[in-house]
Amino acid sequence: MERAMEQLNRLTRSLRRARTVELPDDNETAVYTLMPMVMADQHRSVSELLSNSKFDVNYAFGRVKRSLLHIAANCGSVECLVLLLKKGANPNYQDISGCTPLHLAARNGQKKCMSKLLEYSADVNICNNEGLTAIHWLAVNGRTELLHDLVQHVSDVDVEDAMGQTALHVACQNGHKTTVQCLLDSGADINRPNVSGATPLYFACSISSNYDAQMKSLLRIVRIFCHVFRIGPSSPSNGIDMGYNGNKTPRSQVFKPLELLWHSLDEWLVLIATELMKNKKDSTDITSILLKQKGQDQDGTSIPPFEPPGPGSYENLSTGTGESKPDVLGGKQEASADCQDVISMTANRLSAVIQAFYMCCSCQMPPGMTSPRFIEFVCKHDEVLKCFVNRNPKIIFDHFHFLLECPELMSRFMHIIKAQPFKDRCEWFYEHLHSGQPDSDMVHRPVNENDILLVHRDSIFRSSCEVVSKANCAKLKQGIAVRFHGEEGMGQGVVREWFDILSNEIVNPDYALFTQSADGTTFQPNSNSSVNPDHLNYFRFAGQILGLALNHRQLVNIYFTRSFYKHILGIPVNYQDVASIDPEYAKNLQWILDNDISDLGLELTFSVETDVFGAMEEVPLKPGGGSILVTQNNKAEYVQLVTELRMTRAIQPQINAFLQGFHMFIPPSLIQLFDEYELELLLSGMPEIDVSDWIKNTEYTSGYEREDPVIQWFWEVVEDITPEERVLLLQFVTGSSRVPHGGFANIMGGSGLQNFTIAAVPYTPNLLPTSSTCINMLKLPEYPSKEILKDRLLVALHCGSYGYTMA
Repeated sequence: MERAMEQLNRLTRSLRRARTVELPDDNETAVYTLMPMVMADQHRSVSELLSNSKFDVNYAFGRVKRSLLHIAANCGSVECLVLLLKKGANPNYQDISGCTPLHLAARNGQKKCMSKLLEYSADVNICNNEGLTAIHWLAVNGRTELLHDLVQHVSDVDVEDAMGQTALHVACQNGHKTTVQCLLDSGADINRPNVSGATPLYFACSISSNYDAQMKSLLRIVRIFCHVFRIGPSSPSNGIDMGYNGNKTPRSQVFKPLELLWHSLDEWLVLIATELMKNKKDSTDITSILLKQKGQDQDGTSIPPFEPPGPGSYENLSTGTGESKPDVLGGKQEASADCQDVISMTANRLSAVIQAFYMCCSCQMPPGMTSPRFIEFVCKHDEVLKCFVNRNPKIIFDHFHFLLECPELMSRFMHIIKAQPFKDRCEWFYEHLHSGQPDSDMVHRPVNENDILLVHRDSIFRSSCEVVSKANCAKLKQGIAVRFHGEEGMGQGVVREWFDILSNEIVNPDYALFTQSADGTTFQPNSNSSVNPDHLNYFRFAGQILGLALNHRQLVNIYFTRSFYKHILGIPVNYQDVASIDPEYAKNLQWILDNDISDLGLELTFSVETDVFGAMEEVPLKPGGGSILVTQNNKAEYVQLVTELRMTRAIQPQINAFLQGFHMFIPPSLIQLFDEYELELLLSGMPEIDVSDWIKNTEYTSGYEREDPVIQWFWEVVEDITPEERVLLLQFVTGSSRVPHGGFANIMGGSGLQNFTIAAVPYTPNLLPTSSTCINMLKLPEYPSKEILKDRLLVALHCGSYGYTMA
């Protein structure tokens, strides 16, 4: 009884504090409980847990055998780092690659962590397995300010790595001018050769920027015509624009010569609609004739039952015996085939004219307003347009751009759009994103000196934020030119470097904008970012940078939690998303939902205690929540509200600021074409997946073994599908599109390392595979054939089976 009460008390305290309250006895489990708190620098919570535990602060865990001190140094969690050092953590402990906490702090530019490590006698001269020291890491990332502080502790500034490269070599290779100057001032040898005979001076001379001059094809005449119309002067009040053209044509009549074309378009669509209706009637008549014919065939041949074609599927009709019956059907089969041919021949051409009609209508309307005339046109010809799309869905991407600008029209076709391949939607996304920039395609214009973003390397985040906030958004959408202060290099190489550095700086703990999630590889907005007075301006800037990167197809080296991608897309989060920031707490929420809490005496209220920079604060989940008890009847509301607090309310200002910057370059109507998994691929690219390593590190359970036919079929399908579909499969089962460093052997689950697992499920027709992402488990039905397995798997990947198992 006492043991049960003790467990109940622990559960209550955990729920009130929104975290676990006691460390497990074994170090392996305890370290994964402490790790997310160390990442978030929740030093009071860490201190409380360590004070009542025998946990070894020097315990090395994971494949690379790092301690929590490594984690604190890597993330910039200076308060936790000091706490661990006071508890006896070894500042010179090397992980499996030979890296010390000082190496990680130097690599990531964690100045405060470096200072504290030096106070506790961290050795700056230690090399990792590749011969790299702390100054190598500072030099490769151009962290000149930190190098100034560290170089005075270094015994040999020309220490070489395994390739004979000094810090000066790598600084010159990466073009970090101020870092090179610092090393030269400290006595570094500019003529020292590496194992290949190359000197720092050679690398300095070989660095240059490449200009990628790209010419786009001429736009269609109608687009240029509309553009000229937009930029032309407005007609005067008398309706006659003398300065617009020599024929004194009123501006409102410029498009009048095209009215004959629009009238012909309308007539063609009415004609096709008439043929479609006639064909439906003919199909019904043919069915009646065939049914009467059945049993009357003189040779005794039985005619199979005939089903008329559905809308948009007008195929040649036959009796099913392989012989046509011209004497019975007469010319009606030919009519069906003729209609099919007419649609095939005219659909693309008519769709292009429809797009031209839309552009001409739109350019005469105020920005952001769809022409009522065009809306009426689409509604009138709805059936024919859907027939076009059903026959050839790519027509949407080729010509029906108007859907994105009119939600009422988009809703008619969204289910068709979402069913299209990711690649096609990407092409449509970028084509429409850049469709408002016709002038940049027609004339090549040299870069204006005033449009160049001039930034400082030693304060790249702040200086970039300042110049981007002052820049013209329309010009940034057309192109970006970046120059580092004091450097001459420009071009696409510099732009790529700028995006790469900024993507790392955005999640730099020094700015307190984002924190690492429990998996250690993804980031989410920091609910305590207000410690930085400019945090909302910085979040807006972060949104601008990701919007710009997406606009210009520049990949960023940063990954966010699935919940944050949902926020960008406007998709609601749920309690399962809590696992990305606190897996143990997510399990407690699941426990509440799964169990009757009526007689447990939890005495929970609609409020939680949160750790805000070491100070505990009680936050109500709703007005008066501190006095409202959680019961069996309202527990679902409690879980939803605490989820919204942790995942949305706590970071709502940050989300709003980020989206304000993001939407300056990426319209919400465009980004809705994708889900949260696809958005990650758009921003961060396609990861490489080694199928052989995947197979090697997969476990089987619930009756499956490696030699089973279903398992062999599964891996054959994985080999056959596209790289994009493999990524979808990985996301479907693990929740992540990335394989961690070291391969599938290092995939993390909710409680530490967890191999990819395939579990057997009894087969029933049309059953889809499902997954449990917290334990990396694919629940694969025992399909009777490889073909059925592949079909069901692809349906689950492309259409999703979250909450649904039949399709």
